[in-house]
Amino acid sequence: MTATITPAPPGRTTAAGTDTGPGAPRSLARHRGRLIGAGTAAALVLGALLLGGGSWPASLAVDLSGPLDRTSDWIIDNRDGHPLFLHFLGHVSNVVVVSVRAVYLVLLAVGWAGVTAAAGLVAWRVAGVRLALTSAAAFAVCGVLGMWVPTLQTLALMVIAVAASVLLGGLLGLAAGLSDRMHRVLRPVLDTMQVLPAFAYLLPVVLVFGIGVPAAVLATVVYAAPPMARLTALGLRGADAGVMEAVASLGATGRQRLLTARLPLARKELLLGVNQSIMMALGMAVIASVIGAGGLGDRVYQALASVDVGAALAAGVPIVLLAVVLDRVTAAAGERIGAAPARRAGLGWAVALVVTAAVAVAGRLSDRLSWPDGWTVDIAEPVNGAVDWMTAHLYSGVPLVGGTADWAARFTTWVLNPLRDGLQWLPWWAVLLTVGALALLIGTWRTATTAVLAMAAIGVLGVWDPALDTLSQVLAAVAVTLVLGLALGVASARSARLGRALRPVLDVFQTMPQFVYLIPVVALFGVGRAPAVAAAVVYALPAVVRITAQGVRAVDPAALESSRSLGATGRQQLFQVQLPLARPALLLAVNQGVVLVLAVVVIGGLVGGGALGYDAVFGLAQGDLATGLVAGAAIVCLGLTLDRVTQPTERRVLAGKGA
Repeated sequence: MTATITPAPPGRTTAAGTDTGPGAPRSLARHRGRLIGAGTAAALVLGALLLGGGSWPASLAVDLSGPLDRTSDWIIDNRDGHPLFLHFLGHVSNVVVVSVRAVYLVLLAVGWAGVTAAAGLVAWRVAGVRLALTSAAAFAVCGVLGMWVPTLQTLALMVIAVAASVLLGGLLGLAAGLSDRMHRVLRPVLDTMQVLPAFAYLLPVVLVFGIGVPAAVLATVVYAAPPMARLTALGLRGADAGVMEAVASLGATGRQRLLTARLPLARKELLLGVNQSIMMALGMAVIASVIGAGGLGDRVYQALASVDVGAALAAGVPIVLLAVVLDRVTAAAGERIGAAPARRAGLGWAVALVVTAAVAVAGRLSDRLSWPDGWTVDIAEPVNGAVDWMTAHLYSGVPLVGGTADWAARFTTWVLNPLRDGLQWLPWWAVLLTVGALALLIGTWRTATTAVLAMAAIGVLGVWDPALDTLSQVLAAVAVTLVLGLALGVASARSARLGRALRPVLDVFQTMPQFVYLIPVVALFGVGRAPAVAAAVVYALPAVVRITAQGVRAVDPAALESSRSLGATGRQQLFQVQLPLARPALLLAVNQGVVLVLAVVVIGGLVGGGALGYDAVFGLAQGDLATGLVAGAAIVCLGLTLDRVTQPTERRVLAGKGA
């Protein structure tokens, strides 16, 4: 006799007590959310009865000013005589200076014509004629704007900084990619390096190396190495298991497997890491100028000090052009990886080298190494005139809508002040409980524990109220960024014409140094927290738009075709097919928006943003290691908390897809 087994109907509970139907992920998520909500409410009531209200208790805070001040004094007292400085750090400083100087002298010797020809010919060999013309035109524009020498200074510093970043990041990524233990150890280190605001670690670098090129290069390396490390580890750890098993079955040693299989399979990730390191290094060009980097960054910083928008733009445009050209060239090189090599590729490179050498020699023989003074154009005066007109006509008194100053005042009064006051009114334990509940909803117990401990560390550092002020600015800026970014991203994904039109605008916004658009923002909105939020939105918006558009475009065409065959309208396709299937990309857009907004809200301390950003800037300006590092550490903790409550674990993403 054969037993007949009847399967459980969809959505019902089996004998094992597990919901197995298609609605199971949604049901489980709803049940989990109700439990966490009820538990949070009960905990809030219990906490109110037992702990009361108030800010972070002073008895739970630790004063680090004494140890940090003593550390700063020891560094200053021993910088000229201690063996650590004389026999190690001093040699590091000398190597950096000599390397940057050598690259700069080579660029000067090649001359403007040789450098421009080299840029065009390299782009031609890598990406074709169109990008070659773009590259040559970009370098020519740098000269036309009167920024040729500062461009070469920045380029020389970037060459050494990027080389060191790629080397350091590659070694760290190699260790993390080959060892699970090293991967777990290095992840928080890389998180800290990437989230720690530049102004916080500029101060210890200056204390050790002094003002000048070595401090600027090393600060840039700290900022630009993490992307290379992360992408290297990702490429090595994501190597095809079948290929690795086949190589191992042939008796290859660990070194042979690395050189013949893992690294070749990770070539695209490695080149993407180089690309991201270049972008990050150029992003540091202006910030590093505060400690003596020179070049284009120094010109931008001087213009900021004198509120000269035209001069800042004249120096900022070459930085944007360098970033765009290098981004396009390295991206094109990445796309060509794995393709069949072109016929006579070696001959093409030889021709490019010979032409570059011939142009450089011709320039030297004609004594035209420097960009001719008669070929420059001054854009500072017309730009400043345009800014003055905007300030005079848009700042206030605009009929019906009001001026930008009115918008800033209303945004501060109606959004920023209530949000800040509300966060600071909440009892400290209620803030921790809310953070834990949000992290648990989107992640795991480990995620929630990390988020709560990071938030509690802010209170222990004694900067609870300034951190909540910064958090209010971040939340307001993120809300505006997401509303605009998600809308533009979806629109550009659904319209190829709009996507093409937005691309150059997003390139400019993403590569323009933050200091450059702080000036027009201040001119339009005044000084305060609202301009800091506006600058943060401008900086974070391109990444949110790009990630959203990429996620919506990547939706399986078969799913869209199936929905069309069922008679779905365009709006139904968007809300019921594309956005649900693009959920991982949308969550990543939210996460990146939060991180990028936090980075610029800190720099907003220069324009009246106050809170932790002001403390970090004040610490650097006054040489106050305690104030600067404590504010920087608090920003790292705040960034870690926001990352954990906005980036779901893989299990949650899969559950969301199933729902």
